[in-house]
Amino acid sequence: MLSHPRDPALLPRLLWGALLLALLVPTLPLTGFNPLQLFDAATLKTLAGFVAGFLPPASNAVFLGEVMRASVTTLAAATAGLALAMLVGLPLAFATTRALDRHALTAAAPSRLAEAGKSLLRGVMVLLRGAPEIVWALLFVRAVGLGSLPAVLALGLAYGGMLGKVYAEILESQPRALARALCAAGAGRPQVLGYGLLPQALPELVSYSVYRWECAIRASAVMGFVGAGGIGQLLDTSIKMMNGGEVSTLLLVFLLIVVGTEGVSRLSRRLLESRQGGAVLAGSAVLAALASVAWLLPAWREAGFDGASLLRFASEFLPPDASPALLADIGRGALETLAMAFLGTALAFAGAALLALPASGRFGQPAKALARLLLNLLRGIPDLLWASLAVLAVGLGPAAGVLALALHTSGVLGRLFAETLENAPPAPEQALRVLGAGRLTAFCYGLLPEVWAQWLAYALYRGENNIRAAAVLGIVGAGGLGQQLYLALSLFQLPTAASLILAMLLLSWLLEQLSRLLRQQLEAATGHAA
Repeated sequence: MLSHPRDPALLPRLLWGALLLALLVPTLPLTGFNPLQLFDAATLKTLAGFVAGFLPPASNAVFLGEVMRASVTTLAAATAGLALAMLVGLPLAFATTRALDRHALTAAAPSRLAEAGKSLLRGVMVLLRGAPEIVWALLFVRAVGLGSLPAVLALGLAYGGMLGKVYAEILESQPRALARALCAAGAGRPQVLGYGLLPQALPELVSYSVYRWECAIRASAVMGFVGAGGIGQLLDTSIKMMNGGEVSTLLLVFLLIVVGTEGVSRLSRRLLESRQGGAVLAGSAVLAALASVAWLLPAWREAGFDGASLLRFASEFLPPDASPALLADIGRGALETLAMAFLGTALAFAGAALLALPASGRFGQPAKALARLLLNLLRGIPDLLWASLAVLAVGLGPAAGVLALALHTSGVLGRLFAETLENAPPAPEQALRVLGAGRLTAFCYGLLPEVWAQWLAYALYRGENNIRAAAVLGIVGAGGLGQQLYLALSLFQLPTAASLILAMLLLSWLLEQLSRLLRQQLEAATGHAA
């Protein structure tokens, strides 16, 4: 009988582990992150004073009235922005989805002109969703002024690109037998969509739209940090004024809004289960969009939006600055951004793993409830808001970005890790316990191998998101490309800003390629181990 090594995937794991450590070491000097700085006497004194100011929360009538109006504005901007995004995304999906192509449904030859047009539109969608929504908001604030209109326009463009891509993919994932029959009978593209694909795809389309509405509310709140109105603008002002009481009130209101939107999302999905419920949901969505525009319109009229000035502003970005000095600065900013994201994700992985153990119920129900509450708090507060608070703790620069990403991502990964622990088969761990192994040994050799690949996949996905997030955290002073972009726009150096935005888009594209490669390697290593 041939003998087999105890762990045939040991060498690939060691090599990948050594590579990750080699990448991790230079991130410390690049970011200047020093955990000991958090325990510095001056830092602790500043934080203690700020935290002490959180209690009691501000509750005077004037401030609460401002909070109420800002909260409604945030919800209205998110709803109107999503409505605009659907107006952008639906036609793009209709024009670009392969599910409606006649040559895909019949034996007809594809039209080169039509395919070229679709490629162009797909490129437009990549551009729209490639730039983060807060970057769009920052651009529109500089172009049309402060207020909620930049938030609506930013959501409409960024989410329009996302919805167009995802809607097209949802249509492509549907069975096509009926669509082929309709196409063979001479039906046009609209008829094939309306009768052959839309009825079966509608629940998934609506479900994803509701999810995007949840994301839009969080994004709308965060956009206030660049002057796009809503509750985020009040938060930004209160943080800069070191008014902890107002900050705590605004954070509580924001978390209540998040919890409320999650409840609305669950209700919407239940309504989709019946035709009558779907009609109620559609009518409610239309009314909400109209009410949102009605709430926001007076402020837009007062601001005096000028479309011609927007076009003039856009033309000033061309041509992008390609001077060697700027390209060198962009290279340094990109390295700083990557270092922030990598170190923040690594710290979050460790923190999430520790929190996932009690959150999965391994230490009793009280510990589970407390850990879940902490995870909800960490992930409920957006990373940009964490960055604003981290700047107070460790000062301006990428170290604040590392801390913000570590805190927020710990909450996201911790919840996912806990769910994988709860769903993993308990038999291997129980068998080791029966054989006399300790709890730690049984966990490491019985349960951890069952969930490790999924944990790494989640970490890769969040790392990809964190690079995009790190690119914009500098807007609040947390270093990286975002800080360079904010400075360029503040000084109206628009060609420089154009080069920085192009760098963000290129970084996003390269990231997708690297992420795909890492996932392929992970799947190969997992398959070899099996």
